[in-house]
Amino acid sequence: MLNSTALLIVILYLIGMLGIGWYTNRFLIKNSTDYMLASRALPAIMVAASLSVNNIGGGSSVGVASRAFGNWGLSAGWYVLAAAIGIIPMALFAPRLRRVLAYTIPEVVGRRFGPTSHLITAVLNIVALFCLTASQILASGTIVAALTGIPLDTGIIIAGLVAIIYTVMGGLWADAFTDLFQWIIIFFGLLIALPFIIGGAGGWQAIVSKVPPAKMSLTGIGFATILSLVVQYFITFMSGPEMVSRIYAAKDEREGTKATLLSALFMALYAFIPALIGIVAFATFPNINGNQALATVVFNLAPSWVAGLVCAAIIASTMSSADSDMLCASTIFTKDIYQRYINPQVSDRAQIIMTRIGNVVIGLVAMGIALFQINIITLNIFAFMLRAAGPFAAFALGLVWRGASKTAGLISILAGSAVGIYWQILEEPYGILAIVAGSVAGLVAFAITTWIERGLGGREATPLFED
Repeated sequence: MLNSTALLIVILYLIGMLGIGWYTNRFLIKNSTDYMLASRALPAIMVAASLSVNNIGGGSSVGVASRAFGNWGLSAGWYVLAAAIGIIPMALFAPRLRRVLAYTIPEVVGRRFGPTSHLITAVLNIVALFCLTASQILASGTIVAALTGIPLDTGIIIAGLVAIIYTVMGGLWADAFTDLFQWIIIFFGLLIALPFIIGGAGGWQAIVSKVPPAKMSLTGIGFATILSLVVQYFITFMSGPEMVSRIYAAKDEREGTKATLLSALFMALYAFIPALIGIVAFATFPNINGNQALATVVFNLAPSWVAGLVCAAIIASTMSSADSDMLCASTIFTKDIYQRYINPQVSDRAQIIMTRIGNVVIGLVAMGIALFQINIITLNIFAFMLRAAGPFAAFALGLVWRGASKTAGLISILAGSAVGIYWQILEEPYGILAIVAGSVAGLVAFAITTWIERGLGGREATPLFED
């Protein structure tokens, strides 16, 4: 249980998040573009921080420390470093992403390949984002409860309400500001904690003497796993609404490109910090549960004010994902379902209201699921694969393949989704991830369909740009 100093830091952090929501709602939200895309005015530093913090959730802090404590050792840092490498190719797509002036991924797919492709992509995105919102609120609440000693139900309600309130009030402006603050807390909180933890364990030499040499290898997980992680992250970033929306919100094309490269640097600098903490835990507390590695060393080896920073960092890492998933899901429903198919004449003000209502509904239902403690991890993994495996080829190639055929998008979405589902059911044979298998199938289907239709004189997809 946290002492009073550490608990005060966590409380002040949560209050700060609410304050940011109030400020952005009061001074920055004038229309739906302000609310959904932060006026398309975000500088590179804010976009980069948001990209980074949305990827670095609990799995990249508590999870990496746990993997380092376990079989992966120091090479667990590749879990994040692979993301830094995987986001670099996104810089090549960033200018077109920003230039297209879209709100969502389904909108881009629909412009190129028609309403059927658009609607399927929108539904896949909403389902996946809804599930991810539920899991992140559950994770945030679990961490709040574990780190403060309050009941789990209370922790879920606190975490969920804070995320809902500041997202509802400030939209992407609030999300972007809080993400910048959260990145600072995550990075510097763990970085500041590291020397205290190493010193408390007797110094680096004492730690290394208690750890098997194989555990100190930087490539212990193997090059095949590293490559698989890099490919998985690139697919995830290019088909993730919460990631792509940040590029849409950049001030201009150049800022979007700079942001992706800066995000790669941010994540690379962070990558091995939680892994080192996991190694310290193995050397000093070898009999604990691996999931408790980070918390155990922080509370036992670091000062209370450092423990408070780390607590705020861990809560920030999960809450940042929850707010982004929530906002993206409600934006897609408003723009791609309601405005596109139900009420094309909906006013700008009504769009803001509907998106806010969507945030509340998604957040409250997600909180309800969490309160029942329903295990949704398997569903989340499946939904995450489904949103990426199908739309990846249509979205990515739709941006750059000028001569793509009209039906290539739909065929690739169906083929990628089908193969991804099938591969998931087979429990990912040959060690190939379902998201990778489905995405590759979608790419192949896209290319074959385009070549066949062009040979038969079929129609080309609607171009996104004039030149």
